[in-house]
Amino acid sequence: MKTGRFTLAFAYLRLSNEEAQDGESSSITNQRMIVQNYCKQNGITLVREFVDDGYSGGNFNRPGFKEMLKQLEQGKANLVITKDLSRLGRDMREASYYAEQFFPEHGIQFLAIADNFDTEHDNIMAPFLFAMNEVYLRDGSRKVKDVLRSKRESGQYCACPPYGYRKDRENRHRLAPDEATAPVVERIFQRAAAGDSSRKIALDLNADGVIPPLKYRVLYRDEFSEEGASHASDTWNYTTVKRILKNPVYLGHTLLGKSKKVSVKSKKKVAVPRDSWAVTEDTHPPLVDQALFQRAQENLGRGSRDYRAYDQVRKSIFGGVAVCGKCGHSLCSCGTVYKGEREKYWYLSCTHQRQDIANPCQGVRIRYADLVELVRQDLNSLLALSDEDMEALAQEAVRRMGSEENLKTRQLKKERAEARLATIDKIVTKLYTDNAMGKLDDDRLSRMVADLEKESAGLKVALEELNAPDAAQEAVDNYARFFELARQYTHLEALDRNTLLTFVERIEIGPKVYENGGHKVPARANQPYRQSVRLFYKFIGELAENGEKCSEEKPA
Repeated sequence: MKTGRFTLAFAYLRLSNEEAQDGESSSITNQRMIVQNYCKQNGITLVREFVDDGYSGGNFNRPGFKEMLKQLEQGKANLVITKDLSRLGRDMREASYYAEQFFPEHGIQFLAIADNFDTEHDNIMAPFLFAMNEVYLRDGSRKVKDVLRSKRESGQYCACPPYGYRKDRENRHRLAPDEATAPVVERIFQRAAAGDSSRKIALDLNADGVIPPLKYRVLYRDEFSEEGASHASDTWNYTTVKRILKNPVYLGHTLLGKSKKVSVKSKKKVAVPRDSWAVTEDTHPPLVDQALFQRAQENLGRGSRDYRAYDQVRKSIFGGVAVCGKCGHSLCSCGTVYKGEREKYWYLSCTHQRQDIANPCQGVRIRYADLVELVRQDLNSLLALSDEDMEALAQEAVRRMGSEENLKTRQLKKERAEARLATIDKIVTKLYTDNAMGKLDDDRLSRMVADLEKESAGLKVALEELNAPDAAQEAVDNYARFFELARQYTHLEALDRNTLLTFVERIEIGPKVYENGGHKVPARANQPYRQSVRLFYKFIGELAENGEKCSEEKPA
C-alpha cells in the first residue's frame, strides 16, 4: 500500500469514551504510533494530526474532523490517513460517502492502514467493512442501554447528581447529601410549605447570595467547556425553584429514564411517557420528609396572581370550550375600549396565528356577545322541544347509526368469526395428532400452532367488539341522558359558565367569509360576512349544522 504520488498527509485520530475502555490498542497514542510508523516506512510527510478524543463515530459533527476538512479545502494536504475505517466513523452511509466519494472527488487520497483500504485501488470488501462498523456501533449502544437498565432496576443512580446531592464517596452509584447545597434544598421546601411563592423564594436566595444549581456545578463540581460554562446564570429564577420542589428525588427515590435519544446516531433527546420512567423508592437518604414535600406541592401556584379577580379583566365563560375551527386551539379574550364601551368590542380570537410559533394558524375571531347570544338561542330551542320532538331526534340518530353500521353486516361478521374459531380448534387438534404419529416435526408444529393462536386471539377481540352494546342503543341512552338534563330547565334569560358546561362539550368557530370571495375590504367598515359556529353537546354531539352566523364588522 505504498504511495509515491502524495507526500503531504493529515493523520486523523478518533476515540469515543466507550472505546477507551477497550484498552491501549484503541488509544489515541497507539493510533498515532501506527500512523507515524507507516509514514516513515513509505516516505510520507506527515503535516498535521487532527484528534477527536471522546467523540462517537455515530455522527461526523466533530471539531477535529470539521477542522481537517477546512484545511483540506485550502489545499494544505492531499492524503488522509487513519488507523482503520472505524476511526473515520461508524455511520455506514456517511463514512462510505467521505471515503469513497468526497475524498476522491476532491483529489484527496484516503488510507485506512489496518483495513488495507486505499482509494487508489479497488476496495471490494469496503461495503462489508462499513456495515460491520455500524453493527459495532449499534451493538455498543444496545449494551450501554442494557447496563443502564440493569442499574436503574437495581436502584443505582447513573446520571448527574441533582442539586443538593453528590455521589457517595464509597459507592459511586449512590447519592449522598451535599453538605454545601442540601441545606438550601431544605430551605426551599420549608419556605414553600409555609406559603411562599417560587418567585419570592428565588428573590430571597438571590438577595442572600446563594449560588444557583448550574453555576454551582460549573464552579465547584463538574468540568464544563467554556461554551457550556457561559450558559450558567448567576441568579435563581422561579422555574428552577419549581423544578426542585416537584422532584421526588428529595424524598429518597431514584427517578431516571425521563428522556431518550431518538436514535443511536443522534444526540437529540425526546421525552418518555411518565408511565415508562424508571422509579425506585428509598435508594438514598431523603432531604425532606413526605409531609413537608406534600405541603410544598399543595402551595405550588397559590402565590400566583389571579387576574380574573380584577374588574377590568374580561371574564369569558367559554374558556376551554370555544376552539378555532382551523387549528383546534382554544380561543382567548381580546379587544379594546371604544368611547367607554367594553362589551361591544370584546372578541374571542385564536392566538395560534402569531408568526413567532411553528405552523401558525390563519386565525379566527368572533364577537363575544354574538357567540353568547347564539349559544343561548340554540339552547333555548332545545329546551322548548316537546317529548315527541325529543323522541324524533333520538330516532333520527338511531337511523343514522343504522346506516353507518348495518345490523345484518354486523351479524354476518359475528357468525364468520365464530365459524373460523371452531375451524381453528379442529386444525390445532389435527396438528397435535399428526405430531404424535410422526407426520409433523416439533418445530413446525410450534410455528403453526403459534400462528393459529395469534389468529384466534384476534378473532376473540373482534367478537368482543361485535358483542358490545349496539351503537344505536347507546345513541338512545345518550339522548335520554341529555334530555333528562334539558327537562330541568325551561328558558334561559342569560347564559352562564355552569349552564354552558352542563350542556356544551365544544364549540368550533370557523373563519369569516366575506361576500367578495373571502377577504375584508379595508374601506368598508360595516361589511357583511358569514361565519360557521358548530355546537357539540354533551352525550349527543352535534345535532345539526348550527350553521353560519351572519354578522357585521363594527369599527373599533
